[in-house]
Amino acid sequence: MNRLVEVAVPERLGRGYRWLLASSWTSNLGDGIALAAGPLLVASLTDNAFLVSLAALLRWAPPLVFGLYAGVLSDRLDRRRIVMAADGLRGVVLVALVVLLVTGHLPVAGALVAIGLLTVGEVFADNAAQTIAPMLVPRDDLVLANARLQAGYITLNNLVGPPIGALLFAAGHAWPFAAESVLVVAGVVLVSRMALPADPAASERPAGVRHAVVEGLRWTAGHAAVRTLSLTILIFNFTFGAAWSVLVLYAQQRLGLGPTGFGVFTTLGAVGGLVGTGMYGWLTRRVSLGNIMRAGLIIETLTHLALAVTTSPWLAGAIMFVFGAHAFIWGTTSLTVRQRAVPTQLQGRVGSVNTISTFGGLVVGSLIGGTLATQVGVTAPFWFAFGGSAVFVVLLWRSLARIAHG
Repeated sequence: MNRLVEVAVPERLGRGYRWLLASSWTSNLGDGIALAAGPLLVASLTDNAFLVSLAALLRWAPPLVFGLYAGVLSDRLDRRRIVMAADGLRGVVLVALVVLLVTGHLPVAGALVAIGLLTVGEVFADNAAQTIAPMLVPRDDLVLANARLQAGYITLNNLVGPPIGALLFAAGHAWPFAAESVLVVAGVVLVSRMALPADPAASERPAGVRHAVVEGLRWTAGHAAVRTLSLTILIFNFTFGAAWSVLVLYAQQRLGLGPTGFGVFTTLGAVGGLVGTGMYGWLTRRVSLGNIMRAGLIIETLTHLALAVTTSPWLAGAIMFVFGAHAFIWGTTSLTVRQRAVPTQLQGRVGSVNTISTFGGLVVGSLIGGTLATQVGVTAPFWFAFGGSAVFVVLLWRSLARIAHG
């Protein structure tokens, strides 16, 4: 067992990192359970399509609204305590939600408020948690450390958690939220065992929120590599969001898949992410991070083209598998590149700019995708995603190699 732990999480990463990893994996399982249970809960309380859609909006809007402020707090306060406080408050909300469900007094408005509060807490916890690994792990080991963190996210949040959440919801509406509350509190206990090193730049942290936000934006805009990385994430989420916003309609109308088939289709992406996890260390020892990023954006561009032209669910499933591996590898690489380039005292604020780029691109992309699918057809968003991605890859090609060394 000790040997297996050493292979998975080498001792050189440190005891503090092991506590962080355990907390992250535990919380991600709880978040994965809620990923399925939250929409099911709202749908069980109302058949109003607008109210059901609000549940999805409340999962996407908080990072845009609170992301920059979360970054300021991460750079100003003790990051470990931010994670503990945010997840602790999430635990309180979950307990209240369970009580209302058990007593039969939960209105749909209460469910929506709970989902919104849980997502807000997650924004602050996730922003602070992302800044902790560079404080605990040597620079050269960040690739491995981030790979293990991302592996937990893919496996537990995307692959294992949702089906558990659906099964628990079928057994009783309160069960998934009770389970999530236990896991979130367990994550708080685990992260409390971790000790962070002293931050020598703590005295440089600004007092004013507006000044702190501007400083983070200015630093990002002034650093060529990180600026290009943020723009890449923003623009490629325009195209990705456009295509993936209608993925369920694409699977039904283009591939002829029912609900079960769609579940298998999306799960293949998570399985591909697991394969990417297994090969990431081998890959980074043989290929530069810049070339990994180049290859990844080519794969993403060709994914949109292949899905636009195929009608075979088997081929589309294989494409999803490859895309899942790419998404893990590219995401881990971009996180590592940013953490290596950004000073400790700015990790939270620059990370929040990345969050804004991610969710801003997804929101705008989903609006584009919905409009194109309605006016032209269900494959139109994929053609748009292919054309936009191809143009941007050409424009960015020379810069991609430099990003990884910024």
